[in-house]
Amino acid sequence: MAARRLLTSRTLIGLPGGLPGLLPGLYPGLLGLQVSRNVGHWNKDWKPKPYPVTPEERAEAARKYGLRPDEYEPYADDGMGYGDYPNLPVVSAESRDPYEDWDYPEHRRNFGEPVHVDFDMYGLDRINASQKMRFSMQQYALSFFGVMAVSIGIYYYLEDKKMHWPVLPKQYPGDGAVHYTFEPAE
Repeated sequence: MAARRLLTSRTLIGLPGGLPGLLPGLYPGLLGLQVSRNVGHWNKDWKPKPYPVTPEERAEAARKYGLRPDEYEPYADDGMGYGDYPNLPVVSAESRDPYEDWDYPEHRRNFGEPVHVDFDMYGLDRINASQKMRFSMQQYALSFFGVMAVSIGIYYYLEDKKMHWPVLPKQYPGDGAVHYTFEPAE
């Protein structure tokens, strides 16, 4: 209201009738000063509620996240602040069906579908936790440390060896001829 009074002040504008007299049809939304309330959700609407204790609270939380009460399991109340958010299994986006008609195909998920707490870590361009590796982690570790040990061994073996580059002295046309000098010309 104060901004409206300020814009319509005759002393500020210096026009008869103020700004509303100049632009009567445009005044309510002039300069974006009109307050509009958008219909939608706030982040506080998505914030998890406290950890459910009673069966009624668990059933309400399961309904909130679109799960059946028997498949709803919240995270442990260990102080991390997950509240009533469901402990969902880790399913990477890369392991989901690429030919399904997803609402969000870039994430391979549908609207309203609850996502894992670490959803940003399991996208199409991130870790695929569902992938079966070609070799075991022990084989990967053994290969890595084997290559590093051989590289370090070669380095320490060759560290004190002298390197000799066989080169000849620079050759100029004509023996003993001075081709340039830094002395002033005579």
